[in-house]
Amino acid sequence: MTAKRLETNGIAGVDKRDKQLTHKRGFGVSTVYETLRNEIIELKLAPGSAIDEQQLSDRFALSRTPIREALVRLAAEGLIMTLTNRATIVSNIDFLRLPEFFDALTLMYRVTTRLAAANHMPDDIEKIRLLQKAFEAAVDRRDVLGMISTNRDFHVAIAQAGRNRYYVELFTRLLDEGRRILRLYYSSFNDVLPRQYVSEHEDMIRAIINRDLLQADALAAAHADQIVSQIRSYISTDSRQSSDLSL
Repeated sequence: MTAKRLETNGIAGVDKRDKQLTHKRGFGVSTVYETLRNEIIELKLAPGSAIDEQQLSDRFALSRTPIREALVRLAAEGLIMTLTNRATIVSNIDFLRLPEFFDALTLMYRVTTRLAAANHMPDDIEKIRLLQKAFEAAVDRRDVLGMISTNRDFHVAIAQAGRNRYYVELFTRLLDEGRRILRLYYSSFNDVLPRQYVSEHEDMIRAIINRDLLQADALAAAHADQIVSQIRSYISTDSRQSSDLSL
């Protein structure tokens, strides 16, 4: 083999190893990110609990670089935060500001569903129906993470059908911020969502298809109200139980 071929093969070997290492690191980042994100959303990692890079490095058998990259992604989603002393924790749920959050969420349910009834196109309905089927399947499986993600995507698809980019962006942010709150909602039913609440989505789809703006608005408002009421009741009951245990 000539020196030129040796040199070329050597470069190719290095490139191949670099690609393998990059792929492995990318896979590692995704694994850490998805695992921690799911644990935070499911409240397995409690709000306020510490995030230790070394412990995560040991747990996933990865260097700190992919761990830090995963944490950056989680921080961008508001799921973790770094304190002034540089400690990293799971973001707290601000229960004191929940009324503001619920008001904004309810408004977005109503305005996006109403606009979808006014502005949707055939492709929008097909996408919304597919997401509703995925949500229903997750409910049947009692797959909480699946319910949370498909419910989010279902309502984002409705917002997109309304064709107002600003509402889509705001509603998406609210739905993402509310994932742990929605976990409490499903917990209130022991993760067995009553069929009547699954069918609420179907009613909203029919109103959108019929371009019935008033009905779409009313159904979205009722849908938001029952979710908010259920969460408030669950939080209140849980707080009373915690107080009783502390006596």
